[in-house]
Amino acid sequence: MFFPLYGVKVEHAEVTNMDFFFFFFLNGQKRGDSLLLHFPKEIENYFAWQYFWTHFMFLFVRQNPRWGAANTALVRWLPAEYEDGESEPKGWNPERLHNGFQLSPARTVSREIMTSASKWKDDSYSQLLVDWGQYISHDITLTPQSTSTDGSDVDCLKTCENVHPCFPIQLSLLWPPNCGTNGPSILGCMPFFRSTSDCFVNFQSGIRQALQRQQLNAMTSFIDASAVYGHNQKLESFLRDLPGRNGKLAVNDQFKDPKGRPYLPFVTKLPSACHQDLQGERVECFSAGDSRVSEGLPLTCLHTLWLREHNRIADALKHINGHWSPEMIYQETRKIIGALHQIITLRDYVPKIIGPESFKHYIGPYRGYDPSVDPSIANVFATAAFRFGHATISPILWRLNESFQEDERFPHLRLHNTLFSPWRIVKEGGIEPVLRGVIGSAASAVSTDMLLADEVTERLVVLDTLKHMDLAALNLQRGRDHGLPGYNDWREFCGLQRIKTLADLSLVVGDSRVAKRILDLYKHPDNIDVYPGGLVERLLPGSRTGPLFACLIGRQMKVLRDGDRFWWEADGVFTQQQKEELLKFSLSHLICENSDIAEVPLDPFRFGKYPSHFVSCDQIPSMNLEAWKEEMGEGQPVKNCLRIFCLLFKKSLP
Repeated sequence: MFFPLYGVKVEHAEVTNMDFFFFFFLNGQKRGDSLLLHFPKEIENYFAWQYFWTHFMFLFVRQNPRWGAANTALVRWLPAEYEDGESEPKGWNPERLHNGFQLSPARTVSREIMTSASKWKDDSYSQLLVDWGQYISHDITLTPQSTSTDGSDVDCLKTCENVHPCFPIQLSLLWPPNCGTNGPSILGCMPFFRSTSDCFVNFQSGIRQALQRQQLNAMTSFIDASAVYGHNQKLESFLRDLPGRNGKLAVNDQFKDPKGRPYLPFVTKLPSACHQDLQGERVECFSAGDSRVSEGLPLTCLHTLWLREHNRIADALKHINGHWSPEMIYQETRKIIGALHQIITLRDYVPKIIGPESFKHYIGPYRGYDPSVDPSIANVFATAAFRFGHATISPILWRLNESFQEDERFPHLRLHNTLFSPWRIVKEGGIEPVLRGVIGSAASAVSTDMLLADEVTERLVVLDTLKHMDLAALNLQRGRDHGLPGYNDWREFCGLQRIKTLADLSLVVGDSRVAKRILDLYKHPDNIDVYPGGLVERLLPGSRTGPLFACLIGRQMKVLRDGDRFWWEADGVFTQQQKEELLKFSLSHLICENSDIAEVPLDPFRFGKYPSHFVSCDQIPSMNLEAWKEEMGEGQPVKNCLRIFCLLFKKSLP
């Protein structure tokens, strides 16, 4: 057995699978225990990476292994606010008064202050900025919906009543609406499933306690490329090319792009629910580390790029280090891909979203891993703040040819005609027309009187639901479902002034007409939901968010960085030479290496006109993977694996 990179060799080892040896040792402890072990940092980092990437859920040798783990509760930065104090969301009883007034239904709020029939362009940024936001949100958050009915026969697709787990979005001010017996009618409601609740256990006493309802995050909180690799071992194994013994990811065995490049594999459950080209061969939903991979074409393109990049790097590492095992190639490639996700997000994306001043104030320079920081995703971040991007979704998907002009073969599409339609990738030119469209078209701008495009509030397509949905209403209803405190409470949390009058709100929004519409609808400032409240704030200079969402996003990104022991900049994760190579990477390089696109902007998040703001792919910096070359030295022979155990873990033999 050989510990890669560190020159320790075990001859005649008693165990032949160090993963199993380490897993067995770690599971000898209780999950809540502190594992205070001390051994050489080189060996510690190797074991830690192997364990973390293989088993996903628990950080190695730390006092709080559940922090940031998949399938744990979203954290609360403020206590939840439920109508009954425990679990019933605001609006569950429509007659209940809040600050002396009934709450407006989510759909009414959407129609009155959040839906726009038109969107204007923001020439500062490309549409790719929007799509990266969606992609990275899928890497760190996924809130599963509840299907448990507590023994009743209720079907949330066929009822307009508030009965667990159903919390339908009412389309009428009448209560209860007359839905008939065939399910929600166009005059009744939109179906809505409440989010799955966490199980509450006091880990010190082992006694289950009645606490406020909390919601789950099914993904790991860390920016770790789990959207590429999955968040459980079963999915990871499916996504890997294990038979090939090459450290690569599995690819589609039915289709390739016009130049022979691979696509993502299909899901195993067939036929899948994705939409089809009625005149051609079926193209199923794609499979990736996150189940939402086929939601939209740009999202699918990003997943495809990372699949190809993993396999490209794996090939290079195999060539550079021919003695590496397939497992070592896979793990080291995954480690690199995770680091690249972190760099693109914190270096290139977040400063453009919250602005340079907010980045400096809330995030600041990296000072190393802090074991006291909980990196878990906050409920308000996942359910409200990071959904700001929904207001930047373009109603049109632009597809462009090699000259970055409209492609006559594959014309532009209305957004609702692209959702859950992977066949358009396979049969309509591959990922290139879509990628050119997102880097060659300006993003939709956000303004207080033009929030979400009606493409997503009137024609949103959701699989397994026959009717169109309203994304703004869904977001607002989800916030109430999760018991999020109101807009004013979050402003106070961030050190911002509470809104007390129309004049206060007008100053924050920057448009007295919009401010009046909001207060006419909510009646009282403390009734304003955090999602629309944060969305209508006037944008900070150099940002795409107002002060509240800049605060919440900045705080979340800081804990994701500082509370991640395997953050790419942390001591011992990469060598200095490797860090320097990682910093050369960009999304432009990702596109150049893994598509047929030959010219790109230096920063593809910035909108620039073709060809004046584009450069040849030959001019894009690239990583030199020779920084990962392992110089083979003389290993230190050890006759017994137990000796290694004692040496590393400072244990003495009985």
